[in-house]
Amino acid sequence: MKTYPVRARSSSEEFPRSEQLAMRIAEVAVDPVEVSGEVTEMIVNRLIDNAAVAAAAVLRRPVTTARRQAQAHPYTPGATVFGLPGAQRFSPEWAAWANGVAVRELDFHDTFLAAEYSHPGDNIPPILAVAQHAGRSGAELIRGLATGYEIQIDLATGICLHEHKIDHVAHLGPSAAAGIGTLLGLDTETIYQAIGQALHTTTATRQSRKGEISSWKAFAPALAGKAAIEAVDRAMRGEGAPSPIWEGADGVIARLLGGFDAEYVVPLPGPGEAKRAILDSYTKEHSAEYQSQAPIDLARRMRSRIGDLTQIATIVLHTSHHTHVVIGSGSGDPQKYDPTASRETLDHSVPYIFAVALQDGGWHHERSYAPERARRSDTVELWRKITTVEDPEWTRRYHSTDPAEKAFGCRAEVTLRSGEVITDELAVADAHPLGARPFGRAQYIEKFRTLTDGILDLEEQERFLDAAQRTPELPAGELDRLTFTVAPTVLDRAPTTPEGIFR
Repeated sequence: MKTYPVRARSSSEEFPRSEQLAMRIAEVAVDPVEVSGEVTEMIVNRLIDNAAVAAAAVLRRPVTTARRQAQAHPYTPGATVFGLPGAQRFSPEWAAWANGVAVRELDFHDTFLAAEYSHPGDNIPPILAVAQHAGRSGAELIRGLATGYEIQIDLATGICLHEHKIDHVAHLGPSAAAGIGTLLGLDTETIYQAIGQALHTTTATRQSRKGEISSWKAFAPALAGKAAIEAVDRAMRGEGAPSPIWEGADGVIARLLGGFDAEYVVPLPGPGEAKRAILDSYTKEHSAEYQSQAPIDLARRMRSRIGDLTQIATIVLHTSHHTHVVIGSGSGDPQKYDPTASRETLDHSVPYIFAVALQDGGWHHERSYAPERARRSDTVELWRKITTVEDPEWTRRYHSTDPAEKAFGCRAEVTLRSGEVITDELAVADAHPLGARPFGRAQYIEKFRTLTDGILDLEEQERFLDAAQRTPELPAGELDRLTFTVAPTVLDRAPTTPEGIFR
């Protein structure tokens, strides 16, 4: 990997386009380097993973809203929408919108955490939608996805957004645009302009993940994917972007991030170097914010040692700065202890998650968030005994560049009414590549079967799994196989939503 310093530049400073981050990313996107077998296998795993979590969410209101918006935009050749028959095609940006919401709704797909948070699987809906619309092959799709994952993970490695309260989807617009550029074989200049437009149109504040978190949390990455498709379309027609988008005097770094005193270092593959970043990401066994994956597994492990949970006086989770201030008591959000809070808010409350995992010995993507579950008096009592504190060592490990040392867990100190203190810690989730039960193809398939049970009939489950595992060999024009159809009798259970502008 090559590393590039990135900083804001004054308008009078000589700064050639060749040194701009957007151009360096575009050069990575056009590099014809082959995709390795290991990366190809992981991309297939993530196609399965995305479909699994989308199917589990297909009847939820936000997903239904997005799907019905997409249905108002039929198009030929177009792209498919999860849940609807593959023969029904929709404008690719709207298909990406609907599928992006379905993938993100349960907060249950892959993650990469470094200087910034990211869900790199959010690249799949927009890149796949364009691939279907453009009649591309499975091999071309894999090349595009390898780029999308690479760029988002590299940006998340080098540029912190949340420090300045900018939402992490600001890294998704550029990565999806770059991935689409690779998919379509576009030239460097076109991809450069598309990246600039995509970044400019996808910067937003982190209020979508703060306080009373609403359904917009699922829509935000879908909007970034939709905007990326539209940016590429405009760039292909010869339209330009604000430039330099990151480094300009009124660009993203100068006005939204660290300002003129800040310098970021972004790693990118050098010429001829394989795009392997997807291998540094990890999926979820539990439907919750990634930084709560290890605490869930830790709670399961500590449950028998604690015994009678009513004897707990306090629980303190010693963890990283990120976990403490984003999903812990360090956030200052009273909603993180509110039993009437939204599912999206509970998903970002590690005190709630740890309490339920202790009581239930596990986690379920629906039952663990049910209103009656959150409002149980014994749960509320336990929940409000749990706080988080930042531990510098956990913060250091969170930011470590050594995969063997990097950690997203915590140390739990449980003090009983008797005064006895029970402690345990877990660095990474059981499903993490270095965890007790790392996910491989068999676990991705098991997750798919579990989450699609009762949503897809067995024949449709098998059809999708067969197609997904043959993605590298799928010929041009046959990527519509990478969707799933829900029986009308099941889809009819989706909630009724009011009509909007689009009918």
